Amino acid sequence: MSRAAATPEDVFGPLFRAVQVAHVFPDNKAFTDLIPRDRPEVILVAFRSEQPRGRAALAAFVARHFREPDAGTPAQLSLREHIKALWPVLSKPPMAVVPGSSALELPNAFVVAGGRFREMYYWDSYFTMLGLKADGEQPLIESMLANFVSLVERFGHVPNGTRSYYLSRSQPPFLALMMDLSDTRDPALQRRRLAALKTEHAYWMAGATCIDATGSCQHVVRMPDGALLNRYWDARETPRDESYALDLATAEKAGSRPKEAVYRDLRAGAESGWDFSSRWLKDGKSVETIHTTDIVPVDLNSLLWNLETAIARRCRAAGDLACAADFDRQANTRKAAMAKYLWSAIERRFADWDRSSGKATPSISAAILYPLFVGLATPEQAALTAKLTKAKLVAPGGLRTTTVRTGEQWDEPNGWAPLLWIGVRGLDRYEQSRLADDLANRWLKTVSSFYACTGRMVEKYDIERGVAGGGGEYPVQDGFGWTNGVTRALLDRPAPDRSIADPAAQRPQTACNPTP
Repeated sequence: MSRAAATPEDVFGPLFRAVQVAHVFPDNKAFTDLIPRDRPEVILVAFRSEQPRGRAALAAFVARHFREPDAGTPAQLSLREHIKALWPVLSKPPMAVVPGSSALELPNAFVVAGGRFREMYYWDSYFTMLGLKADGEQPLIESMLANFVSLVERFGHVPNGTRSYYLSRSQPPFLALMMDLSDTRDPALQRRRLAALKTEHAYWMAGATCIDATGSCQHVVRMPDGALLNRYWDARETPRDESYALDLATAEKAGSRPKEAVYRDLRAGAESGWDFSSRWLKDGKSVETIHTTDIVPVDLNSLLWNLETAIARRCRAAGDLACAADFDRQANTRKAAMAKYLWSAIERRFADWDRSSGKATPSISAAILYPLFVGLATPEQAALTAKLTKAKLVAPGGLRTTTVRTGEQWDEPNGWAPLLWIGVRGLDRYEQSRLADDLANRWLKTVSSFYACTGRMVEKYDIERGVAGGGGEYPVQDGFGWTNGVTRALLDRPAPDRSIADPAAQRPQTACNPTP
C-alpha cells in the first residue's frame, strides 16, 4: 500500500521555493496546482540554466513551463436552476496524473468546490453530495464514493484533498455519512466500503500504540483519567506547500517558539477544515499563537463516535457480531469520555478541551452542534445547546462560526454552509425545529439575496451584513460546492416559515451592493 507521494516542494525544490518566497502569485496555492508543460527534470534543468531572479523573471519562467487547469462558468439562471447548471461545470472526469503535477490519480468522475479549489476535497464533498442527491445526480455520488474508497485503499486514509501536498493529513471524517447517501445494495461493494471505514478508523487511532510521556501521539491523546480521545494532527512539520510563504511569515512572528511546532499546528488547523479560527489560537486572536495539537475538539470526536457506530451497524448487518460488539464498545467508551471532558457541567455547554491548561476552552462556536448532529447528546444537553445557540450564535443571516472577530475566516462575521447544515440537522434531530427553521430561513435569505444581486454563489458569507465573507489567506471564492449543496438541500426542506421571497426564483439584478 503506497502512503506517500512527492509534493510540489519535493519535486521542484529550488524553483518552488523561489516562486513562493518571491510572491509570484498573490495566492500561495496557485503555483502548487499548475500543470507542468514538460517533465520536472527538464524544467529544473532550464531553471538552473536560466537562473531567473526577481518576481517578473520568475513569473515569465513559470508561464513558459506551466499551464492553468481548465475552468468554465455557466449562464445566470434562477437560484435553483443555477445550482443544477453548476454540477456539470464543477464535475471533472477521471484524473490521470501528469508527471510533476501535484494531482493524485482519481479513477472516477468527481465534483470540485470551484474557484482556486480544482481538486476533490474530503469534508467539502459530503455537503456537495447533499445537493447532488436533491438534484438526482446519484451516479456522481457513487462515483465520488468510489474515489474515496480508492484513496483509502491506496494511502490508508482520505487525504485533505487530492493533491500530493495534502497526503500528510486528512480532514473531518465524513466518509461514513457520505456512504449513507448511497443507494447501492451490492454486497461486495458494501464489504469493500466497510473495509475502508475500518481502515480510516485505524488511521485516526494509530497513535494509541505510541503515546509517550507527553500524553499524545499522532491523532490520539490520553486524557487525565487515561481515556483516549482524538485531536487534529499532521505528519509533517514543514510549511504547507499551498501556503508556503504565509507559513514562513507566521513562524517568524512566533518568536522563540520552535518553527516546526508552528508548522505542525498550522497543518493541524488545516486538517480541521477551520483554517483558521480563534478556536486554535492560544491568545484567541493571533495566528502565530496557534496550538491546534493541544486542543481536543468536540466536532472531531463527535464524527469519530459516528464512525464507530456506523462500523458497528454495518458489521451487524454483515453478520459479524464480534466486530459490531467491538465498535459498540469503542463508541460507548468515547461517549463517556466526551461526557466527562467535552461537556462542561459548570457552564452547561459542549466545549473543546485544552490539554495545555487542563480545562475547557472559552470558545463558543458552531462546533457545539456536532453532538446533536450525530445524535450523541442527551435531550437535556440538546436543549441547553439550543438555548446557547439562540443566545450567542444566531446572526441576521445565519449561524455564526464563533463569537469573536480575529480577521481569520472561521470566525465572526463569517457563516459557512457546512456548519449551518450541521446546526439545522442537529436541532431537527432533537425536536428543536423552531430554531432550525429560523436558521435555515436566515441562510436562504442571505444566499438568495446575494445571488439575486450578483449571480454568484460563494464559499462563505458575512452573515451580519449579507455580503461576501472575508478574512483568511485568500480572496473569497466563487463556485461553490458546499454552498450549492447545502442551499439546494434546504430548498427541499419542509419548513413552516416561507415568508422570504422564493429563493428558487431569485435572478440577478443590478440594484445592490454585494461587497463589504
